[in-house]
Amino acid sequence: MNKARTSISRSFAAHTVLLSYTLLALFPVFVIIANSFKARKAIFRHPLQPPNADSFSLIGYETVLKQGDFFLYFQNSMIVTVASLFFILLFGSMAAFALAEYRFKGNAFLGLFLALGIMIPIRIGTVAILKLMVATGLVNTLTALILVYTAQGLPLAVFILTEFMQQVSKDLKDAGRIDGLSEYAIFFRLVLPLVRPAMATVAVFNMIPIWNDLWFPLILAPSEATKTLTLGSQVFIGQFVTNWNAVLAALSMAILPVVTLYAIFSRQLIRGITSGAVK
Repeated sequence: MNKARTSISRSFAAHTVLLSYTLLALFPVFVIIANSFKARKAIFRHPLQPPNADSFSLIGYETVLKQGDFFLYFQNSMIVTVASLFFILLFGSMAAFALAEYRFKGNAFLGLFLALGIMIPIRIGTVAILKLMVATGLVNTLTALILVYTAQGLPLAVFILTEFMQQVSKDLKDAGRIDGLSEYAIFFRLVLPLVRPAMATVAVFNMIPIWNDLWFPLILAPSEATKTLTLGSQVFIGQFVTNWNAVLAALSMAILPVVTLYAIFSRQLIRGITSGAVK
């Protein structure tokens, strides 16, 4: 009985701590969304209070919808993020499977070479990347952003997924080969379903930097037709005057997809992070 009570108490304490951290993490999101529905004066006078009858205002959202093509920016960000994540997960998982499954000369060196991208920021090569995109005619295209973000996310994807691929039972893969499955069938039908937590972890770790990035959209795709949401929101930030209502409204609308995708992947993300931590 005492053990059961202790277990229940620990479980309750763990859930309480988790809830506390969740509320703490969501508090800045609440502040941004709440202030996006306020008049400008109320934002600075009472930033932590929710909007009421006197302070409520939709001027920020009206400004965002009138100035610039916000829905086009949103669409561009969604296309770039989803396409980049798809290629990162596809090519990263295939490379990780090859490194974990097949032993060949230079295997360890190739794995180390691919992992070096984690330590070397891709922004160091911005000038060379820009010259390459100009030479190939990809400036002011979403393809340029997708290629750059895919290259940026692959090192981390290969590094994480390789560790998980090595934990997949070799007997399971050999049984698939005995049954006549090809290496592609073994990879897609047997291995990938077992490493879904790791895939979700890689997706979340790459999704947020891609969605929020300003550097490469500003350099590679600054035209009106290819602006991303983050770049399009900068129109409301001036050197001397900033339209805080519009900025907060744009940020609130930009946060929703990220929060939604995070909620979808959260369970798999936690399983991926804690996998192997408790035996």
